[in-house]
Amino acid sequence: MENHVHVPSFSSPKGSSSPSENDSFLKSYISQIAMQPFPQGQPLWEIHIIKCPTSEAQETLIFKLHHALGDGYSLVAALLSCFQRADDPSLPVTFPSVKKFSSANKDDRNIGLRKVVSRCFSPLVNTVRDFGWSLLKSTCVKDDLSPIRSGSESLQPYSVSTITFSLDQIKEIKSRLRVTVNDVISGVIFLGTRLYMQRVSTNSNLSTNSTALGLLNTRNLRDYKPVRDMVRPNSESPWGNHFAFLHVPIPKVKPSDSQFSDPLKFVYKTHEVMKRKRSSFGVILTGKLLEIMQKCRNAEAVAKHISRTARNSSMGISNVIGPIHKLSLANHPLRGVYFTVAGIPWSLLITILSYAGNLRVAVGAEQGFIDSELYNHSLLDAFDMILRDACQKQ
Repeated sequence: MENHVHVPSFSSPKGSSSPSENDSFLKSYISQIAMQPFPQGQPLWEIHIIKCPTSEAQETLIFKLHHALGDGYSLVAALLSCFQRADDPSLPVTFPSVKKFSSANKDDRNIGLRKVVSRCFSPLVNTVRDFGWSLLKSTCVKDDLSPIRSGSESLQPYSVSTITFSLDQIKEIKSRLRVTVNDVISGVIFLGTRLYMQRVSTNSNLSTNSTALGLLNTRNLRDYKPVRDMVRPNSESPWGNHFAFLHVPIPKVKPSDSQFSDPLKFVYKTHEVMKRKRSSFGVILTGKLLEIMQKCRNAEAVAKHISRTARNSSMGISNVIGPIHKLSLANHPLRGVYFTVAGIPWSLLITILSYAGNLRVAVGAEQGFIDSELYNHSLLDAFDMILRDACQKQ
């Protein structure tokens, strides 16, 4: 166990450190262990127990898990099995309901011939376009170099910082704009990213070809299953890595619109792209391609393919649904939770986890290249801009 459980201590030159100093120590510690490979010859997991108080909690618990053990769905399901509801441990941990997207126009009786033909051929056209574009992005087509893409061929040290948004406010934007929660979140991230690019360099080109790579769970499920169900043969929610990726272009900004006069454009643009991709089987084919590569070649070939795909894009986004109610571990209440992914050659990675009415956004930024503090402020400003304009709509 001593090889897996670590209890570091933080201290300043003056002796005991303050919570604000421990914030800095913790940030550096996470960056340090994220870059350290697992020792060979032992199970690929570690637990780090930080007993020093920070500005957010009295103690911090870090689970470091190798992606070879499973994807986000598998690992989150396993971790949640260790927790209980803080209000009543006898009750099961619950998650937000996931509803299928429905069009605003539900009356299909008066659809013309043109629309019928379009609905028949659109999935085929979108599938060919999305899957073909995915193959190109995984091989030879690279994003432009920009303030969010250094183009480094090797892994660089990175820092992790977090910000929190209110889910109630996000849902308010969703209902007013008649989009999805993911559309709102992505719109905020894309607007914040373009704001950051403008602020970090006044001469920055806001029309660069920049792509966000979204990591998606390919299981056809709406909630988590117990680990005992996942490891059963022929399970509907099998344990392991079952994911694919989705390329989403970051909306461009015209030189004449340097003041970002229409923030809602980023939400609507994302909504249009995602609506089109929902009628495509591109993501499914990408997932099947990874499975075939795994069976016909090996896991290393799959890892190289994913790494090359990530390197050719500008940023990564991964979103995991978390519990509705607050949790506790051994009677210790959990104030907050977030996750990040290390070992992928991105200059910028955004990971998102909902928990007890809040949305925690973790920003993994390449040290010395991305100004994480400025980027976080840009995300907060983007959210305020979208919320303000959305609330003005009737």
